[in-house]
Amino acid sequence: MISAQSWSDARQLWEYHLMHHEPRPCDVAVGLGSHDLGVADTAVDLYRRGMMPLIVFTGATSPTTRERMPRGEAVHYRERALELGVPEDAVLVEPCARNTGDNIRLSRALLEEAGVEVSSVLLISKPYEERRAYATARKLWPGIAFVSASTPMTFEEYVASIQDDRLVIDMLVGALQRLLIYPAQGFMIPQTVPDDVTAAYERLYGAGFTSRIVAPSGR
Repeated sequence: MISAQSWSDARQLWEYHLMHHEPRPCDVAVGLGSHDLGVADTAVDLYRRGMMPLIVFTGATSPTTRERMPRGEAVHYRERALELGVPEDAVLVEPCARNTGDNIRLSRALLEEAGVEVSSVLLISKPYEERRAYATARKLWPGIAFVSASTPMTFEEYVASIQDDRLVIDMLVGALQRLLIYPAQGFMIPQTVPDDVTAAYERLYGAGFTSRIVAPSGR
């Protein structure tokens, strides 16, 4: 059983991970690969709304996507976008990235090789990865204006979509830990983490929601 306190703490982390940016037109969108095809769907929706003329989907496979997306996350995202009517020449694929840093570095290199001038980027990710993607992009791609985006949904809707309550909380805790420890390792810019968010993270960590924690510990 997940306690009422843990659910409350998880909601607090969820709200912190969201950047609450308002989508606006950008030079390109970068859709970060994952198990969630909703990233591709959101990219298509933003493309239809005229938010960008070009989409880069980035991602190889991971243990959680190898069976579901055997051709690679970015390739499956592209196929989804084309199914939904996005023209082939409006989608680029970066098929090698295996982490968020790779997503940014390799997408940047791909766009430079293609001769695409970029001053603004729509970063499209899973909802709870918005802040991590933003902080990573700001570190690795300076001088660019980034706007974070994800599928609009509530915490409860996201939990229901994953159908694994504990895994969702583990992912929220793991994403917060990275925001705490990765700036010192040069992977992202520092983000101010409010004391109440840190306290919620500590309680969840102490309650055993640790499957997505990386070493060294972010406690």
